[in-house]
Amino acid sequence: MPNGSLSLPARLCLLAVDPARSTAADTARVHHLVRAGALTELAQRGLLTDDEGIATPADLDSRTGDAVLDGLLELVRESLPRRWRTWVRLHARVTYDAVREQLVAEGHLRAEKKRVLGVFPSVEHVLARTAVPGALRDEVRRTLEGPLPAGEVAERDAALAVLAAAAGLGVPAGATSGARGRARITELTGRCGRAEPGMRRIVGEVWGAVSDEAARTPASARG
Repeated sequence: MPNGSLSLPARLCLLAVDPARSTAADTARVHHLVRAGALTELAQRGLLTDDEGIATPADLDSRTGDAVLDGLLELVRESLPRRWRTWVRLHARVTYDAVREQLVAEGHLRAEKKRVLGVFPSVEHVLARTAVPGALRDEVRRTLEGPLPAGEVAERDAALAVLAAAAGLGVPAGATSGARGRARITELTGRCGRAEPGMRRIVGEVWGAVSDEAARTPASARG
């Protein structure tokens, strides 16, 4: 499956693979990043809208055909109204686990059974297609540092780069620092926020939630 056909949360999950071990990173920061990607994609598709800062389903019947996105959409529909930043964190592991299992089913990850301390059963998710995370990192780098004007970057590619930058994952050192880096992030945020009314606020709120989590994560624990 070409990388571009993967959903935004799936691409972010693969981007966060531990490059030293070729395993799917399983941390709160990555859970929040993957959930942020799912929220952003639903908003870009027009299925979640902004109502004064509240993530609001556009209707009660629409579906995407993607089990992960539809599962989150149903969760939002059945829950009390909540702000975007709350949804980035609330039960985020549910979305992460669903994306990881989807990637196993599609052949991107392989679930390997093992025993912790030789006793406790566990499952480790390892890369089956080892070139994909590197290709995604290259894609993010080109989006952040390449010559293509932000207005010509695909909206999903802009969202991938913006969220990866917020989490500090798969982003070249210095790509988002300085006046030029900050200006590029602002331009890309505007690009991925053009699709629907309120998208600029949505992307800003989701970016803020992921950035806050990244700021609380020790530098030694970052991918």
